[in-house]
Amino acid sequence: MPGIRIRDAARFLGVSDDTVRRWIDNGTLSSAVDDAGRKVVDGLELARLARAHADLPDDPTTGGRSARNRFVGLVTAVTSDTVMSQVEMQCGPHRVVSLMSTEAVHELGLEPGSVAVAVVKATTVLVETP
Repeated sequence: MPGIRIRDAARFLGVSDDTVRRWIDNGTLSSAVDDAGRKVVDGLELARLARAHADLPDDPTTGGRSARNRFVGLVTAVTSDTVMSQVEMQCGPHRVVSLMSTEAVHELGLEPGSVAVAVVKATTVLVETP
């Protein structure tokens, strides 16, 4: 079991250390003690809890699609020149940045505060570990 310290678990879930401790106390998460004597939670159990508690808004678009990575969020900034634009979104805890034509920005009506869906379809996804 990859043991994850309480403070790190809290950071990954976007909650306080006390919330993780309460979840341990009420049985939502189990804990163990690592070799250094620190309380840790199981990484797989934490991942399952994170998925179960993921709270993203419903996707307002409809229809079939092949892309599975869809992030509903708010546009936080649009930086444009005559040809290209950079659109920044906040999708839950994630910042998503897209480069697109300024024409597309205008056609979609993208501006700070508007709701949008970031769709990610990539042939390459890099995964790193600490």
